[in-house]
Amino acid sequence: MKRTLLIGLTAMLLLSACGGGAASYKDIGLEVPAMAPEPMLEAPAMEFADEGEARGFGGGGDTVANSGSGVDAAAVERKVIQNADLSIVVADPEARLDQIQKMAVEMGGFVVSSNTYQATTSNGVKVPQGNITIRVPAENMDAALDRIKADVVEVQSEERSGQDVTREYVDLQSRLKTHEQAAEQLSKILEQKTESSEVIEVFNQLVYHREQIELLKGQINYIDEAAALSAISVVVIAEESLQPLEIGGWRPVGVARDALQTLINFFQGFVNVVIYLIILIIPAGLLLLGLLWLVWKVFRFAWKKLFPGKTKETTALEKPKE
Repeated sequence: MKRTLLIGLTAMLLLSACGGGAASYKDIGLEVPAMAPEPMLEAPAMEFADEGEARGFGGGGDTVANSGSGVDAAAVERKVIQNADLSIVVADPEARLDQIQKMAVEMGGFVVSSNTYQATTSNGVKVPQGNITIRVPAENMDAALDRIKADVVEVQSEERSGQDVTREYVDLQSRLKTHEQAAEQLSKILEQKTESSEVIEVFNQLVYHREQIELLKGQINYIDEAAALSAISVVVIAEESLQPLEIGGWRPVGVARDALQTLINFFQGFVNVVIYLIILIIPAGLLLLGLLWLVWKVFRFAWKKLFPGKTKETTALEKPKE
């Protein structure tokens, strides 16, 4: 009995020692040394994706739960990327493009791209047109749009869009902090390793985390810039390009437009007549015929009561002879 008890205690001690060694190896973010470096690059990505779900990004609310890495979501400023697209008609496209460029610089922004080209009107006249994309501080976006639309011949189209990327921003910061902590721990462990196999394994993990740190920093910087500076794209159209075609005082486009308008008026009148016919004339006609038939029946009934003899004579006259 004592021998069996001694064997059991020895087995328990061995199992606890093995379990403790495995747990300490996991604590530094490394897999067992027998694994190749390539598969180990897959594990952190899955772990961070699960952390994103654990932080509560799927809840749909405005508040984001704090992550285990120490990023305070409540302290993060809301990140909204705002963009606008405009199409305007002006008398002088080149002058308006120059005004938009100067306005962007005055507001603390910059010109992303600018392009001018020649367009041919229906009369064969070449007129300048262009497009420009600028970035201005988000707080100046409304003022910039007002200045772009000021004194234009026509605003053909205007579209604004906004994308709230606060949750993605918090997620990126949390993942960045996790990778930085792992890289710091691996750097300390690397200084203590002497065997070449262990050094290579820890170094591979350290390289992976440093690559992820650089990628996450780039994504965070992009969101910071996109949220701070709104993009406005403007298509500038010359007023002359909208003038109708004219040949010796004759404007075929105007005639075609008038003919089309007349056709539309005809169909409108025809549809109106059909609607009146179905809704008003036919029901009113049936109602009137029903009233006339009822009056006729009442009249005949009253006539038979008042003049029964004349009714019989009339019936006999109407009866054909045999």
